[in-house]
Amino acid sequence: MIESGRKQALLTAIALAVGLGLSWLLLVGKPAPVPQVMPELPPPAVDVVAAEPASRAIAVRTQGSVEALRMVSLVSRVAGRVEQTAENFAAGGFFRAGEQLLLVETVNYELAIARARSQVAAAEQRLAEERGRARQAQREWRDLGTEEANALFLREPQVTAAEAALAAARADLESARLDLERTRISLPFNGRISAKHVDVGQYVTPGTVVAEAYATDVVQVRLPLTDRQIALLDLPLTYAEEADSSAAPVPVTLEARFGNQLWQWQGSIVRTDASIDVDSRMVYAVVEVPRPFSREPGSRRPPLAPGLFVHATIEGRQLSGVTVLPRSALRDDNGVLVVDSRDRVRARAVQILQESPGQVWVQGLERSERVVVRQPPSLTAGNVVTPQEVSTVAGVKY
Repeated sequence: MIESGRKQALLTAIALAVGLGLSWLLLVGKPAPVPQVMPELPPPAVDVVAAEPASRAIAVRTQGSVEALRMVSLVSRVAGRVEQTAENFAAGGFFRAGEQLLLVETVNYELAIARARSQVAAAEQRLAEERGRARQAQREWRDLGTEEANALFLREPQVTAAEAALAAARADLESARLDLERTRISLPFNGRISAKHVDVGQYVTPGTVVAEAYATDVVQVRLPLTDRQIALLDLPLTYAEEADSSAAPVPVTLEARFGNQLWQWQGSIVRTDASIDVDSRMVYAVVEVPRPFSREPGSRRPPLAPGLFVHATIEGRQLSGVTVLPRSALRDDNGVLVVDSRDRVRARAVQILQESPGQVWVQGLERSERVVVRQPPSLTAGNVVTPQEVSTVAGVKY
């Protein structure tokens, strides 16, 4: 038994020694790990367009509402019952210059003329009598042989009073005639009734507003302009010393939707408002459109009526060194990124002239400069990039 136990212990020791030896050989014989070299990432790709500065006229876009250039209230200047109105005396009715629109009853004013004529005749008679008496007094005074006649004896004050009475009677007659003319209400221009306030049978007094009307020869649109927009235009700014000068009008295209169609009218800026708006600090340019209610042959374009909301495109003046870029090229700081000859990104400050939802017009770029129009969010000045020149961005060719 003892001999058998010794053999078992010897075998265990030999197995343990062999295991340790094999483990040591595995550890010692394992090759050393080879360090891995990470591949170098290429510079990020960015889309660029070549800047092409040129002399350009930048159109300015704004909006406004059509207004009547001349808007008046028709006011009765006499009292009486409305006796007659014209067929076109209604809201929306057109009228011609001098056309009678409303007639106030004339009977009282015709009677006043008759009375005034009677007063004139009586005053003429009194004057004739006084002049006859004055001539008679002159003869009597001359027969007396006195060198200087007395003015009272010659009835000069009575003649003067009779002449004044005749002048007053004639003035009353002219006033009565004028009142009769005022019973016929009209306007001195072609126009349109915008509101009607009286009708046949209604009694009016002096000062009663019988209707509202406006001229139809021309309408106007007041267009708000920001300071940046003003810099793009040649506005007709008038100075006190040049009040009589006529600046060249600036062409304007007006657009409005009517009847589910888009229509256009042509006008021009003729002046600016007398003051700057105190709330918005904007300058208002006044556009005039002639013959807004005239129908063009073969056209179904509606009239340019007051109250219509329009979009305006104003022709700008020529500016040098203007580059058109995609809106995506503009950064939050209103600058752009350019790629230099070493493909390194540089920040560039530019002057923004005009913006639209898809484009921006700027000054301050050199010809053929590569402007970044699409880049990774983390791109900053100083990064090296792989520029990819594109010619079309969002469907617009550059």
